[in-house]
Amino acid sequence: MNALKAHVENGQIVLDEPAELAEGTKLFVVVSAQGDEHEMSAEERAELEAALDESLDDFEAGRVVDGASVRAMLRAIG
Repeated sequence: MNALKAHVENGQIVLDEPAELAEGTKLFVVVSAQGDEHEMSAEERAELEAALDESLDDFEAGRVVDGASVRAMLRAIG
């Protein structure tokens, strides 16, 4: 998975660089924190992308727990 840089122009998300994406590709858009001046190193970016890929694999395989169940488990141990 590669992160894409973009900005908002006239209310629309516009990529800063061209991207070859298949028609119908699903995207998750995460808004960068305003004023966050920390740029990730190549190593940090690779670790983040690996973690996101692993999470997506878990989701697609059905290895997920809904929020209500997590809260119930936390209440039971706390």
